[in-house]
Parts: sequence; C-alpha cells; structure tokens
Amino acid sequence: MFLAFASNPASASTCLKVTLTGTQGGPPIFQGLAGPGTLVQYGEEDNACGDINLQFDAGRGTNQQLSKLGVPVKSVNAVFFTHLHSDHTEGLSDMAQLRWHFDSAGPKLDLVCADDTKSGAGHVMSCSKYAQHLGDPLIQSGEIAQRLAENPVRLAEGPAQILDVKTFKASDEPVTVWESGDITVSAITSTHIAGHASYRVDTPAGSVVIGGDAGNDKPAPPRSSSTSEQVELLSRDADIIVHSTIHPVMGPDKDSGFPAAVYYRQSTAADLGAMAERSNARHLMLTHLIPPLGAANQGPYKIPGGALTELDYSEAVTGAGFSGDTIVGRDLASIVLHSSE
Repeated sequence: MFLAFASNPASASTCLKVTLTGTQGGPPIFQGLAGPGTLVQYGEEDNACGDINLQFDAGRGTNQQLSKLGVPVKSVNAVFFTHLHSDHTEGLSDMAQLRWHFDSAGPKLDLVCADDTKSGAGHVMSCSKYAQHLGDPLIQSGEIAQRLAENPVRLAEGPAQILDVKTFKASDEPVTVWESGDITVSAITSTHIAGHASYRVDTPAGSVVIGGDAGNDKPAPPRSSSTSEQVELLSRDADIIVHSTIHPVMGPDKDSGFPAAVYYRQSTAADLGAMAERSNARHLMLTHLIPPLGAANQGPYKIPGGALTELDYSEAVTGAGFSGDTIVGRDLASIVLHSSE
C-alpha cells in the first residue's frame, strides 16, 4: 500500500515518508509479519525523501524490511525506542551487527531512548544497559574475536560500540531529543510500561507522531478513554499519527481470555479515532494490531466471533468520529507528504 499527498505538487521539492516496517501486535508470530517498527524519512524528492532515515522501534525482521525498501542499515541515522519490550527492540542487534560487520569505520548509529526508569514493581528498565550488552552473545560465543582476527579494522568491542546512546529525562511536556537540519524529534513520557515514550517528528514537509504502545494513565476503567493524554498533547495538528491498536473484541467483557491488565494498557481503535479527530490529524495509521488481520488467535487467545478484517478496524475508527484518512496497517504500508519550499 502506498499513498501520496501533496499540498502543491508542482513546486514541491522535499517530502516526508512514513512506512510501517512491521505491524505484528505483541510477541506472537503470524504469517511472517515483522515486529513493530516505523521508518520516517525526510529529504529531497529527487532522493525519494531519503536524506534522513529514522527508525522508531525495531522489531524482528527490521533489517529485512529495510532491505525491501532499499534502505541499507548504514544509511539509518537513528533508532528510537518507545519502550524495552522485546517485540519492539529485538531487531536492533541484527542492525548493529550488520553495521559493525561492514561499516565499522562509518558514523555511529544514534540510539535514542528514555533514561533508566524504575518500575512500580522495583525493577529498572535500562536502555543504556540494553545497548551496552547488545553484542554479549556474539562476544561470549567467540564470533567477535574470530571476525576481528580476520579483519582487525572492525571496532574492537563488537556491535555495541557502533551505537551512540542518547537518553533523555522523562517529561510530561514535549522535549526535543534529536535534531538534524530541518528535522526535529520531540518526545513525551507516556504510560505502558516503565520508561515508555512517544515521539513526534516535525519537518517542513509535515509532521508525524509515533505513539508506541501508549495507553491512559489510569490502568483500568472508569476513565474517559483508553488513549494517552500525553500522546494527544503531542499530536495536536499533526499530519500523521502512527499508533498501536487493540480491537475491543479482545476486551475482558468478551470471551477471548486475553488478560485484562494487558488489554487496558493498550489504546482501542475507537478511542484512537476519537483522539485523532480531537487532534485535528489528517491521517491515522493503525499498527501493532491486536489481533492481526485474518488471525484466528492472538497468541494463545481466541478471537471471539472469528478473524477480524480491515473493515472491522476502520469502522471502529470512523464510528468514533474520525473524519480523516484511516490506514489499517499492513507491513510496508506508506504515506508520503510533499511540500513546497
């Protein structure tokens, strides 16, 4: 799926491209869907918007998806983690290893994520430690030593050394966490697990918000919405909102057996539609679909009433009042925005 929108196509020269590199909802596997991730590209139209390449989350298969898009891992400027659940992060080790293997002399890969955050249960979610130990299995197995023996030009400490970790302090107001030329990335703390953050990318060609798995600060009803007030603040007048989505059919009042606590920490398709309308967004891209389109189960949990279709998701969004464009995410679905300079 590829959609293009232009404010003035005759004179446009820069563009913003947003691609869902993976749309699998949660840790399960279904029909080869890649793990959650969104590629945001900005640049000259003559370069297919690819002057700056930013990867938000990097689930399983991210490298393969980037290769399908013609984006070599050495051209990725930064990776941003919304949170440290494995389904959002496990593709980074593959990206870092490939970059270390073939491009150790190139620039570092920025890894942008929240500071160490202590959870209510007492454990600490640490992006910096994740990065520090990224290559440990390869070091302990002897592979890094073997690779260095045949090519000592590679960085001596392995793939972790290819990363430049840039952490930021949690904030309930948007803060700038990354900049390059005309592109600015801001972040806000949002609720899902400890250390969760949502991001907004602003460029002259348009803006996009990546909500991640954000949900409401209240962990369960009664509440006005399942969506995050922080994400809504970040999303004001955004052109595109990309957000993880759970369908109400998985709710505890249904017969799926899906854990109530996990259901309540996600945003429903209907509530996302209402939020996108309040935010004045032009496009809503649903991703991290729970359950996936056509699936009979979400992992071990059955889908009451049978597999869901694209229409089931889109009707939930439009039924909540969203008047913009709804894209029910499939791997490699894209939107391109154009603007004149």
